[in-house]
Amino acid sequence: MGVSGSGKSTIGAALAARLGCQFLEGDAFHTPHSVAKMRAGQPLDDQDRWPWLDRVAASLRDTADSDGVAVGACSALKRIYRDRLSRMAGIPLLFVFLDTTDQDELSRRLAHRSGHYMPTSLIASQLDTLEKPQPDERALTLAAGLSPDRACDVALDWILRERPVHDEERLGRAV
Repeated sequence: MGVSGSGKSTIGAALAARLGCQFLEGDAFHTPHSVAKMRAGQPLDDQDRWPWLDRVAASLRDTADSDGVAVGACSALKRIYRDRLSRMAGIPLLFVFLDTTDQDELSRRLAHRSGHYMPTSLIASQLDTLEKPQPDERALTLAAGLSPDRACDVALDWILRERPVHDEERLGRAV
C-alpha cells in the first residue's frame, strides 16, 4: 500500500514471486470511468473507490482460497479503506506500507512509467488523502526508497512472524 509511485507494484510482484503466488495489481480493478477520471487529472472520491476496493478484496480472497496466499498492490490510502478491504476479503490481511512524502521522487518515478494513466498532478492529492497505518493495524512501514530485494527481505520476515496460524504450511514451503 502507498501513494502512486511508491513502489507497490515492484515490491508486490517481487514478494509474490518469492512466495510463489499470483500478484494482483490493484490498478487492473479500476473501471474505465475511474481510469479516465484519473487520466484527466481528477482524483477519485470515495464513491469511485468503494466498488474498486470490493473488487480488490474479492480477488485477494478468491486467490488466497485457491492458492493459499495472495499478494496485491492497492493504494489503501485511508484506514477506512484498509478496514473495508479486510472486512470484504473476509480473510486476515497484512499491509506493507511503502512510505514516502518526497513529491520530487514520486514525480520522477511516475514520469518514467510508460503507458500508465496516473498523472504527476495527482501526487499531492494522494499525499493529502494518505492516513499512515496506526500501531493497532496489521501493517509494516517500510521506506519507499529501499531496494526491492531489501524491502522483500524485511517484509517476508515480518509476514512470517505475523501470519495467521493456518498459513504456516504454505508460507513455510514458499520461503
